[in-house]
Amino acid sequence: MTFATRLLAAGAGSLLLMTPVLAQGQRIILEQSGGSPRQEGSVRVQSTINLFMPGPTGEGEEAQKLRDRARRMVYDMAAHECDLLREVIAKDCRLEAVTSNLNRQSYGSQQPDGYTVNGTLNLQITLK
Repeated sequence: MTFATRLLAAGAGSLLLMTPVLAQGQRIILEQSGGSPRQEGSVRVQSTINLFMPGPTGEGEEAQKLRDRARRMVYDMAAHECDLLREVIAKDCRLEAVTSNLNRQSYGSQQPDGYTVNGTLNLQITLK
């Protein structure tokens, strides 16, 4: 057996010994990053909504109705998002989280008062 053949055999043997270690390292990473491994074809989807709703921003009843309407818009979009994803790319869809933020905007006489509405939807889908 030549020196080159022995070197090649030793390298192949080392590679075979390292394979179980590499596979074990990958398993540890999966367990640390969230428990169970992700299902095949599973994807997380995040959608962001930003809009402005003009109207009263004080403490009165009309301002409260505007705030409720603004949050309801975010929740309605969240309810509809899974339907839309199923039509286009998803076999299954699950809503994981919804956030909605309202910020009062008062620009004086330049622009109308109102609320900026920001929403974030986090969904888990299984691809078709």
